[in-house]
Amino acid sequence: MKGEALFRVHGKQVAALCWRARPVLEVLLITSLNSKRWILPKGWPEEGLTLAENAAREAFEEAGVHGKITDKPVGTYHYLKEKKDGSGLPCSVDVFALAVTKQLHDWPEKNLRTLAWVPLDQAIKRVGELGARQVLKDFRKSHMPQKRSLAVQRQA
Repeated sequence: MKGEALFRVHGKQVAALCWRARPVLEVLLITSLNSKRWILPKGWPEEGLTLAENAAREAFEEAGVHGKITDKPVGTYHYLKEKKDGSGLPCSVDVFALAVTKQLHDWPEKNLRTLAWVPLDQAIKRVGELGARQVLKDFRKSHMPQKRSLAVQRQA
């Protein structure tokens, strides 16, 4: 509990960028609990797990997905988390990519959130947090090389 409280004081969170290719690259978005805006599964790290394991845990609890998570973040962004008293807590979010291999029919927060698998370009438009959008854009650059190579071939 001490470690978890420390993360909350300093505003350090983790998120999972859940993706699959069917055949186009899709990203899983969920709605936030209060404002119902589209976000990546994210939350406070718990002691005893690595940051990557915590991101995978959030993806399971909030979206019911399992898969292979990256050891290192694919990006980091910052946002102001609104607290219950109306004040804001500056948060830094490390985002880990999770290649989804399984989606369950039931999970802890199933009745609290809406889920949507959307093409990566649509996810970039739907996500409200500017920093999360940039992480998605950077992910697109690193995971869609076939698009760039086709464009280069057409120009030649």
